Amino acid sequence: MTEEKSNHSNKKTDEKLVRETLENRDAFVHLIDRYEIKLYHYIRRITNVSPEEAEDILQEIFLKTFRNLTDFDTDLKFSSWIYRIAHNQVVSSFRKKRIRAENFSVELSEEMIETLASKLDLEKEMDLKLLKQKLDNVLGKLKKKHREVLFLRFLEEKSYKEISDIIMKPQGTVATLIKEAKQECLKEFQKNNLNMRYDQA
Repeated sequence: MTEEKSNHSNKKTDEKLVRETLENRDAFVHLIDRYEIKLYHYIRRITNVSPEEAEDILQEIFLKTFRNLTDFDTDLKFSSWIYRIAHNQVVSSFRKKRIRAENFSVELSEEMIETLASKLDLEKEMDLKLLKQKLDNVLGKLKKKHREVLFLRFLEEKSYKEISDIIMKPQGTVATLIKEAKQECLKEFQKNNLNMRYDQA
């Protein structure tokens, strides 16, 4: 694919690319290009799977997306629809492999670390490396449902409506989950701070 063709496809809406794919299956590669990196990071941030396992889950997501494209609900944003498929595939993987958040760690840029610290009302006046370490510890102790809504809301910048469509829960439930997640994060962060002080004593 030439750079010119790639730039041209980038200007098209998701819905336009869906229609083109329904007419010519080769056009599906443009939707893959658009969502591959986003969904890979989504999978890695809310699970504790290896990069290889994340790739396997990603392939299943695109396969199911392609197979069900004719059933795309046009009342949804396509991004919400494909994230819903991703959400369901992750849930399925959790059930099959009993994935747990041991040694949990996510790839976060400095900007993302600062964003999460700000949104979660965490102490920001510390070394970024230490803050990242503490965030890993805190996020790893969250339930998957809490970790997922936090990332969707604050890193993916999804609206409450979009999150509702993705996890298939009412917007009121989404708001409750985000509130619970923030409270749990603050509690774990404070506990972690206290433990570190005792360790250093």
